[in-house]
Amino acid sequence: MSMFEETPSKSPFRSGYVAIIGQPNVGKSTLLNTLLGQKIAITTRKPQTTRNRILGVYTSSSAQVVFLDTPGIHSPRDRLGQYMVETALKTLEEVDQVLLVVEPKLPDQAEEGIIERLARCTIPCILVVNKTDRLPRDKLLPLLEAYMGMKIFREVVPVSALKGTNVDRLVEILVENMPEGPMYYPEDVVTDRMERFMASELIREAVMEQTGDELPYSIAVDVEEFSERESGAVYIRGIIYVERESQKGIIIGKGGRALKRIGTKARLQIGRMLAATVYLDLRVKRREGWRQDDDSLRGFGYT
Repeated sequence: MSMFEETPSKSPFRSGYVAIIGQPNVGKSTLLNTLLGQKIAITTRKPQTTRNRILGVYTSSSAQVVFLDTPGIHSPRDRLGQYMVETALKTLEEVDQVLLVVEPKLPDQAEEGIIERLARCTIPCILVVNKTDRLPRDKLLPLLEAYMGMKIFREVVPVSALKGTNVDRLVEILVENMPEGPMYYPEDVVTDRMERFMASELIREAVMEQTGDELPYSIAVDVEEFSERESGAVYIRGIIYVERESQKGIIIGKGGRALKRIGTKARLQIGRMLAATVYLDLRVKRREGWRQDDDSLRGFGYT
């Protein structure tokens, strides 16, 4: 190399925060899990599964993207719902980019309201059309063109979060639009959530899947004890709270069989997360009207 030739400059490290927003059940948590390559947010077929803001960290040799998965934006019916919507909207004040996740259809009235709010923001917004594996290509292209015609999205990206289709391209776009910045978290950190919180979420996921459509929004989970034994096994004692006495019977089931199935599923999921043997002790208690009670919401970590 000649002394007059410049040595190639190293690409700058890029980093920033990205909010994942959208209506309930559009696949935000599934997208986050796929982006990170592991499960940190629970997913079910039920809307409003995510109640807290979940932070997930994607790190490569050249960039770090800190994702904030938010509760679905909906019309709240109680204090819990208000907290969830406030959490989602407040996140817009703290990020460098926004991912609006939608299903492969034109926006309904509620989504139009979200888009109007984003149009008033100065934050770059990328539209993610999820579940595109459900739509034929001849119907997908006109839909993408309609969204691009709105002029407020920096990019419109079709993906299938469940299958991982086009998710790599989404990451490339995010990194390209990130400012130069530091590594906010150590490269081996994937989330800031404690294992105790993750355990309570996996128990709640197991309850929601076991109980179908009967009481998914009336339950809360409190992990009262989370301790490691000398053998390396982890002991967890959790309380599943419901609002009415009749709901206890649904969770416990005849002869305790439903609760046993919940415990088995949750124990296996928590064991995979911790890479340890887990002993899980679950009880069911009633706390009437907890979704409207600020003290209860604080106790469960929702305010």
